[in-house]
Amino acid sequence: MKSYDKTLNSFEQTEQFAADVAGQVTAPCSIALQGDLGAGKTTFARGFLQALGHKGKVKSPTYTIIEPYILADLYINHFDLYRLGDPDELELMGADEMFNEHSINLIEWPEQGEGWLPAMDLWLKIKHLEQGRHFSLVAGSDKGQAILSKLGK
Repeated sequence: MKSYDKTLNSFEQTEQFAADVAGQVTAPCSIALQGDLGAGKTTFARGFLQALGHKGKVKSPTYTIIEPYILADLYINHFDLYRLGDPDELELMGADEMFNEHSINLIEWPEQGEGWLPAMDLWLKIKHLEQGRHFSLVAGSDKGQAILSKLGK
């Protein structure tokens, strides 16, 4: 599968990268955000949401597990599955309704929902470096491939 890689050195660069990605994404789309604690997953989500017009705060949904955002006719659901005990808890929360043709889903700690979550269109893998962070976007579907192709131009 194709990938798109960047090394970034600041929150501002991370938010701009997220805005660049958001500019190429249309619903429906699911994006897995992977990285250690403090890697920049929520910073990416903030930049993504702000690029699509969200004006308020963007906090990590560590305790709520899901933070929904409604922007015109677009639904963006920010998941943080770090504290999820069992993937089936997502169904009890009604998360299955959040995966529809009008939704973009940003999913932190997707491995916690393995077996329940649908296939991801993109996987964002973030690694700490001595200076900055390395971001690697990997396509998980044809839609993901098309997004990466647009980013690479």
